[in-house]
Amino acid sequence: MDFINGLLGQANDFLYSFVLIALLMAAGLWFTLRSRFVQIRMLPEAIRAVTEKNKKGGMSSFQALMISTASRVGTGNIAGVATAIAVGGAGSVFWMWIMAIIGSASAFIESTLAQVYKTRDKDGQYRGGPAYYIQQALGQRWLGVVFAVLLILCFAFGFNGLQSYTITSSFAYYVGPGFASTAIPVIVGLVLAALTAFVIFGGAHRIGFISSIVVPIMAIIYILLGVFLTVKNAGQLPQMFSTIFSQAFDVKAIFGGFAGSVVVTGIKRGLFSNEAGMGSAPNAAAAADVSHPVKQGLVQMLSVFIDTIVICTTTAFILLLSGVQGSEQLKALPFVQAAVNSQVGVWGIHFITFSIFAFAFSSIIGNYFYAESNLRFIRDSKVLTNVFRCIAVLAVFLGAQADVDLVWNLADVLMGLMATVNIVAIFLLGGRALKVLKDYTAQKKQGKDPVFIAEDVGITDTEVWKR
Repeated sequence: MDFINGLLGQANDFLYSFVLIALLMAAGLWFTLRSRFVQIRMLPEAIRAVTEKNKKGGMSSFQALMISTASRVGTGNIAGVATAIAVGGAGSVFWMWIMAIIGSASAFIESTLAQVYKTRDKDGQYRGGPAYYIQQALGQRWLGVVFAVLLILCFAFGFNGLQSYTITSSFAYYVGPGFASTAIPVIVGLVLAALTAFVIFGGAHRIGFISSIVVPIMAIIYILLGVFLTVKNAGQLPQMFSTIFSQAFDVKAIFGGFAGSVVVTGIKRGLFSNEAGMGSAPNAAAAADVSHPVKQGLVQMLSVFIDTIVICTTTAFILLLSGVQGSEQLKALPFVQAAVNSQVGVWGIHFITFSIFAFAFSSIIGNYFYAESNLRFIRDSKVLTNVFRCIAVLAVFLGAQADVDLVWNLADVLMGLMATVNIVAIFLLGGRALKVLKDYTAQKKQGKDPVFIAEDVGITDTEVWKR
């Protein structure tokens, strides 16, 4: 295990230091400029689009948003931010913000493409994502299958194992030393596996329904806690911002051991949290029943802001205003629990434990939705799907007893490989998404509720958007 973990760690450092950061930043900046800052310019339109009613029987924009937000809002928003601050310093928060603003343009492009190239499955539900637009628009099914396999491994096993482990580890506070040798990880794993099975065997509608309830309620409560602690420590805000910006641009922190530097730590944890450009959220975006692909592209763009600018920032403020110092020994969830405990007492630890359970469980559900969609891309078989559901439930159970370093490294490597394939694809296809955006804005200027016909913008290889 140590040998495998070491190899994964080396692959992880190389991938993020020399490949992925350059691709992510280049893609985000390129699409920001090409779309004329769509993430800023059309933010009010994104808020309007999320409230739009859907056709009866289809998945709404809001439900698709909540599925993608469910996947995004989880371990990365609480334990991930705590790890970034403990290991990379307060400056990593700044780079998470930058990644969210720049990356949201990539999120718009990939989710718009997912809508353009979505298909309808045997159950009458829409499905799509990078695997689908790689096959239809680039004509490379083999590459679509490669992406689908990477996503399945990353989300159904890597990320869901990590979410399960994080939920289980949140109970360590109540047991103390020797927690891993007790029966509690097994019990928690069984409960999580049973809850997961109940939801995912209910299909896409149950996943959408659960996500649209759990995510907004927990996010609002968690944000209110952050607002309370921020107001309580308002006098420390100037010093906190000064620390964030000074550490973000500290030359030694940036270039000293680049693979573990403040920039890489912030971008890596930012990517894990908001998933912009990674190719995951488009799988949820494609499921929405909307009149124009841009509507869902804007909605998914909004999800990046919700995830990083709102929820990750809430965690960062809670930690940085608490006075508790993170370290290699005090990081991830214990760091958050200690910070909240210092401000509101023991009940805060109970709240964080419940929050991580709700957020991480919703992530498990959202992650599974992505994995099943890509499994059906490879082969749409009810028998295979049901077998996969059983394996995915088993992965959740086993994740509760996993080695945390191995799971983090595995998730990071798989995420990096998956994101690399998707970024190359959206670089090649981004011009089509921009044509679709131009069509949308033209119709809006005419006072219309935009309706998309693919042929009107010169796209002829879609399955859904016909006259």
